[in-house]
Amino acid sequence: MYRNILVPTDGSDITAKAVQTAITLAKTVGARLSVISVKEPFPYSAISEMQPVPPQEFYDAQERIASTRVKAVVDAATAAGLQCAAHTVEALHPWEAITDHAKTQGCDLIVMASHGRRGVSALLLGSETQKVLTHCAIPVLVIK
Repeated sequence: MYRNILVPTDGSDITAKAVQTAITLAKTVGARLSVISVKEPFPYSAISEMQPVPPQEFYDAQERIASTRVKAVVDAATAAGLQCAAHTVEALHPWEAITDHAKTQGCDLIVMASHGRRGVSALLLGSETQKVLTHCAIPVLVIK
């Protein structure tokens, strides 16, 4: 069936449901589990001297947040008796990072939440999940 399952996380409650589903499924079918959290790139502007946060401080904060998110998934997988590979990547568009990562890691299933932390932009542009469904050839299991 499935051998390598990817679960993206943004730390939201709905993502936690997708994580639990991915862990249960991986354990049931004997698949490997991978987790990814996408970091936002630094918001450069034309008036860079007036940035409220220095770039390195921003990068460090993004890495801490993403690492905390993937660690929570790794800990849950470990508690369930599974090994879990953890990855953090920086990308302007999370859906692109998720689909690219799934391809490069040889994943044959993506388990993700029906929506995440994208606020009003998700309503205007469509959710990251919808974009993964549209652009990815790998099967996607959507959890509500």
